[in-house]
Amino acid sequence: MLPEYLQSILACPICTGELSLFDEGRSMLCRPCGVTFPIREGIPVLLADEAEALPPGDAGEDSP
Repeated sequence: MLPEYLQSILACPICTGELSLFDEGRSMLCRPCGVTFPIREGIPVLLADEAEALPPGDAGEDSP
């Protein structure tokens, strides 16, 4: 789990928007872009090439 202070300073590398935890803390979600970024070994991988699009109809509602 990422510390809250770290979550608060991270931004989407595509739009610089706010990120939130997603998929039970296994990835970070950018709602404006509709993409998620993986968290590997506790480290967010915020590279545009690593972004995965949300499936159609999934609004990312399971984030805490």
